[in-house]
Formats: sequence, structure tokens, C-alpha cells
Amino acid sequence: MSLRSGSRTARRAPTLTAVDEELRSLTERLRQESGDTAAYRRLAAAGDPDELAGVLTAPAQPLWARELAAVRLGIAGDRRAFEALVLLLNHRDPQRCAAAAYALARLGDPRTARAAAALATNELRVAYALHPVRLLTRLRAPESVPALITTLRRRLRPHDPYRKVALACVEGLGDLADARARPVLTEALAHPALAEAAVRALARLPRQG
Repeated sequence: MSLRSGSRTARRAPTLTAVDEELRSLTERLRQESGDTAAYRRLAAAGDPDELAGVLTAPAQPLWARELAAVRLGIAGDRRAFEALVLLLNHRDPQRCAAAAYALARLGDPRTARAAAALATNELRVAYALHPVRLLTRLRAPESVPALITTLRRRLRPHDPYRKVALACVEGLGDLADARARPVLTEALAHPALAEAAVRALARLPRQG
């Protein structure tokens, strides 16, 4: 059950004994970051979504607490986590970006693809675009292909330093298999670091009539 932003729900947030290995790794990282304090253990065990949502708006909360609350709400489908997760998706720490993408992919908020596309195509934040690009591929939303094409085309400039972002775009466009990507993937063939992935991506596109 999804929630509108700011709404209340009877659904309990998933406890940490009922999560997969990706989330288990996240919570272990945050446990260490928190110093395994009583505050961490209380928040990790919290089953009330309202208690978790309160962490996102309460002043002077440490970043680990906001991240833990946002991710747990996100995987529970509680849209009160949306703004916090989008901020984390564009964080300078790749682990926080990955955690936010993981939760946003499960949140089911219709605003997610538009936000990820804005982050992926923001040249001022391109250093942090890797996880927004991967999230767009996973979402398979209408915004996904245009955003990946735009981001990849910019990465094909001479001496562009963001090869991981470019490679994620190439791989994502191959996964999405949209014929609109053919021109930019063909351009990518001329770049040695991208050529092999571009060949594979082009092979997955619909055949030209």
C-alpha cells in the first residue's frame, strides 16, 4: 500500500530481521557509523512508520539516522521518505546514493523518475550521476531513455572524466532497448572505453525496418 506524502498508515515498517542482503549490508554500515548506540538500536527496531517519519523532520538528527529512517520507509512504500531519499540519491558518498536508489526503486512514487532524470542530466552534479542513471534504467519510466541519451551525449565530449557514468548510460540504454538510442550508441562506438558495451547495447535494439 502506497501513501500520499504526509499521510498516516497502519502498515508496519519492515524490521531488520526481514530484509534482504543488500539492506542488511546498509544497516550494518549505519550501525558502525552510529557507534552501535542505543539510539541506533531503537531506530532499527522501530515498527511504527510515524516514528521513522518523525526522524526525517526532527531537528539535529544525525545523517545515519535520517538515512536509516528514509530507507526503511521507502522500502515500506511510505512516500513521506521521498524528499529525503532524493537528497541522498545525489549525495557525495556513493554508498548513500546506492542506498537511496535501492529504496526509491521500491517506493512506488510517481515523482521518482522525474527526480532521477533531473539529477542525471544536471551537469553541475554529474560526478554523482551514476546512481540516478542506474535507477532510471531500473524504473523503465518514460523519462528514462531521454535522460540517458542526454547524459551519454554529453559524456562523449573529448577528455570527459566521467566514464563510469557514460558506461552506465550505454548499458542502461541497451537494457531499455529503445530505438531512439541508436544514434548516440553509434557515436559511443568511437570511444574505446565504451565501444564494447556499445556494441552489445546496439545488438539489443529493435532491428531497423
